[in-house]
Amino acid sequence: MKPKMMVKMGADLVMTILLLVQMAYMLVGERSHEWTGAAMFLLFILHHGLNWRWYPRLAKGRYTPLRVIQTIVNFLVLASMAGLMVSGIILSREVFAFLPISGGMGFARILHMLSAYWGFILMSTHLGLHWGMIMGMARKLRGGRTLPKPWRWAFRAAAAAVSLYGIYAFMKHRIADYLFVRSQFVFFDMEQPLWQFFGEYLAMMELWVCLAYYAARALRGRSGR
Repeated sequence: MKPKMMVKMGADLVMTILLLVQMAYMLVGERSHEWTGAAMFLLFILHHGLNWRWYPRLAKGRYTPLRVIQTIVNFLVLASMAGLMVSGIILSREVFAFLPISGGMGFARILHMLSAYWGFILMSTHLGLHWGMIMGMARKLRGGRTLPKPWRWAFRAAAAAVSLYGIYAFMKHRIADYLFVRSQFVFFDMEQPLWQFFGEYLAMMELWVCLAYYAARALRGRSGR
């Protein structure tokens, strides 16, 4: 694997881990939340720097339904990250406390909540839309060998089970309330172990990855690609 690709995959992996940490705001503490948020934003800039060629290609080639969805999701992820950074700077009491910002706290809090939860779903969807490419890279590392059929079915069954748990976790954590501002405050179970919280959010991420991956496969099949 080329060094640049290794850096890309490493940055994306760390960003995914930091995304889970960010969702555990009340459980990890405000200070950790701010610093990991700043680190995630820097990694997001690095991600775009490493993939800058994507932008000139926007005006080239044919737009299949899959490409349209990928492009929309990419720009929505960019918008959610911008919303997170702007609102995070306004709300900051640690990293950006030196900035002379006053007021706008109510608006920033709602924007931060919307950007965080929509960003979580959009980033998971973005990962799912590119999951085929990730599996292709994994296959190359195995010398082009595919897994035995029983192993493939075992992994699919495990993914389905985790996704079902993700549906349960989605309802348990009332994610829809935050996505559509039915609640302006995020509630945390402070007695829940951190490992359980991360497991449930990982299951939710798996749910959106699977939905996006199989939707991409269906659209790719319809377009003959």
